[in-house]
Amino acid sequence: MSNLDHGKFTRVTTLFHSLLGLDVFLLFFTGYAIMFNDELWWMLTLMGGASGVTAIHRITGIGLVALVVFWITLQLISSTGRSNFSKILPAKDDIDAFIQDIQFVLGRADERHPSARQFAGDKADEVPLLSYIGKGVVAIFSIELTLLAISGLLIWSKTGLAAMFQTKAAAMAFVTFHGLLGVIMLMGVMFHVFEHGMHPAFYPVETKAFIPRSMVPEHHGDDDEEPDTTGIERLSLSPSWRTVSTIFGAMTVIGIVSVLIGSIFDEGYPVPRELAIGGGPSSILLTIGINLGMVVLGVGLVLSMYGNVLRIRWEQQLEEEREPPAAADGGEPQTDGGQPEADDAESEN
Repeated sequence: MSNLDHGKFTRVTTLFHSLLGLDVFLLFFTGYAIMFNDELWWMLTLMGGASGVTAIHRITGIGLVALVVFWITLQLISSTGRSNFSKILPAKDDIDAFIQDIQFVLGRADERHPSARQFAGDKADEVPLLSYIGKGVVAIFSIELTLLAISGLLIWSKTGLAAMFQTKAAAMAFVTFHGLLGVIMLMGVMFHVFEHGMHPAFYPVETKAFIPRSMVPEHHGDDDEEPDTTGIERLSLSPSWRTVSTIFGAMTVIGIVSVLIGSIFDEGYPVPRELAIGGGPSSILLTIGINLGMVVLGVGLVLSMYGNVLRIRWEQQLEEEREPPAAADGGEPQTDGGQPEADDAESEN
């Protein structure tokens, strides 16, 4: 055991992360069932055809808007939210960390910058809440989700959208923007799933994204002395990590490339018929690649559910440890003096 798995987020943040992940996964499944209706015909059928998929997509879209509004409001009205918001803003240390990381990769620096370290030998309270990479991920996803929500609301009625922009071409361009933004975010989410699911220190799931910091002790061990390191030296690779990560990595790359190619050449949505390049590859290989991309998303959904199961089991374990052992005859636990423990505690006070 090590303190690498210490939570860095509050209970509200971890629950929000899980709800947002579920909502985004449903948006992807429904959106791409419509977009790649030939390659993902089975997904379209399972969700009730075009009308059923459209209804689910709109409901989850409303859910996304509600989650975004809730999160922005929470950050503004809560002291913890305002504090965390200030910690995700770029700072000089992030620029220095980025420059030193480049130098480290090129062999011109002996070590990474302290603000870039997340795991390698530093204790949980000695590393920043987010490295510059983590801040970049948060910024990119925040901008993409906000633009997806706004553009999705605007194109809810294509007739109203055309009237708003006066021309059909402008309306089609706006629809294309929404679809292609979804493609870009899809590729980022697939990589995000691979990055956090296949990390050698946390495989198969990074628990700190699901277990809040309030539920994790400062350090693990039988003594009261705080360890000098994170305990990374006590970790060992899972026997299945190398094989699973290689296969899943290949699926992620194939899925990303296939979705990108399909979105360029596929006719209809998100690229309108009038703007489609056409003449693109239409083969069993492209179909397999797009389906592999959906499998990667499915694995991400399963890992998200598994992370929440771990959180629930962890909560139950903590509750069991807090409960005093019951006496064999059903009475109150006794001390050596024959009095209930509560009475002894009162007499000491």
